[in-house]
Amino acid sequence: MQPTTMPTAHAFIATSLDGFIARADGDIGWLLQRDDPTEDHGYTDFIADKDMIVMGRGCYEKVVTMGDWFYDRPVLVVSRQLAGTPIPDSLAGKVRFANRTPRELMTDLADQGVRRIYVDGGQLIQSFLRDGLITDITITTVPVLIGGGRSLFGALPQDIDLALESSRSFPSGLVQSTYRVQP
Repeated sequence: MQPTTMPTAHAFIATSLDGFIARADGDIGWLLQRDDPTEDHGYTDFIADKDMIVMGRGCYEKVVTMGDWFYDRPVLVVSRQLAGTPIPDSLAGKVRFANRTPRELMTDLADQGVRRIYVDGGQLIQSFLRDGLITDITITTVPVLIGGGRSLFGALPQDIDLALESSRSFPSGLVQSTYRVQP
């Protein structure tokens, strides 16, 4: 039997200049009001080679309030609270819930033949980083200080070294940098 290849995990997220992905109540209006639809921030290119999106509960709960479901690949929501609960009818076949650790999840996905995943949601990204499972992370920094909220990065047991792969700025003032996580 051939060994199973573990999927790689990739993050793509926006943050305020002071490092927050949302206000304390989950509001991202500060981000949405600065989104310039004439600028290509690279999401389409980023998602093109991903087999699946893995997101945390907070991210999922925000996305379902934003209107039509806009993801075109399977979404796995990692949540102790949602695992075992019914999927909304409108998302049947598009979403599933699981209560798994990042390592357990990666093993499960490898067994399913998944090669590359997009990890979304601050706490889930933090968990994957703590476990050394993120391959690279693209951070789009929005030129606004919101003063508090949900931090992109939490406490870590040790330093995580990153290597800058690319950085670019946009006329709107957004700055996007992609980092490879160093082993």
